[in-house]
Amino acid sequence: MTAVLDLPSLPAIVTGDVSHVRRGQTAHRFRHRVYQWLIDLDAPPRLPKPLAPFARFSARDHLGAIDSDSAAAIKTNVETYLAANDIDLGAGSRVVMLANARVLGYVFDPLSVYWCFTADGELRCLIAEVHNTYGERTAYLLRPDADGRAEVDKHFYVSPFNDVSGHYRMVFRLDAERVVVTITLDRPGMPPFSASFTGVPRPATKRAVLRSILTMPLMPQRVTGLIAVHGIWLWLRRLPVVARPSHTPPQEV
Repeated sequence: MTAVLDLPSLPAIVTGDVSHVRRGQTAHRFRHRVYQWLIDLDAPPRLPKPLAPFARFSARDHLGAIDSDSAAAIKTNVETYLAANDIDLGAGSRVVMLANARVLGYVFDPLSVYWCFTADGELRCLIAEVHNTYGERTAYLLRPDADGRAEVDKHFYVSPFNDVSGHYRMVFRLDAERVVVTITLDRPGMPPFSASFTGVPRPATKRAVLRSILTMPLMPQRVTGLIAVHGIWLWLRRLPVVARPSHTPPQEV
């Protein structure tokens, strides 16, 4: 589908900025410094015992066909999800995941991204797994073009200030120098809402992991707290709250 990508050394710590821009009558924007992990699901990080509680990966946190604490089973979850959508990557496949790790037993991942490669390094498809703060999740199966662009209809309740209508325009970039994820939500009669993450991948050496833990501590806890703070800001400005509909996850999610 696309050419072979020039991937960074994995596992990697991707340090960068996440930003949101809400347009319209109750305009709001923010930018925060964050880090995420970029890992090969065939070779999850193995950290020294003192650092391990600050970077754990578990299959129960991702997609969900297998509910276990095994990091290796995340790839099985991905393959099960793909099989349910009639996709077989074949022997020797590689799946690269961008996500938050569990820190001291807690994780919240607004978006996990999976680049799915065949044995010859061709990008076959991409999965965008979305979590909301109500403990629900869904996944979007994407086939980006040569420029990393993909589009899909929204079907999942994320923010209490947006319903499930609309259409996502997404851009993904993954190479040795930069990781970029940009999502724009278009809704009828409404200005677009956009969110993005742009970061630089660096090898996840012991020193790099320790530096991230010390300079940006409790990252998933911080993400949850910031979501609450910005939500309260919008609520205090009387932005209407949209009722959350019942949710049935897609097959194998």
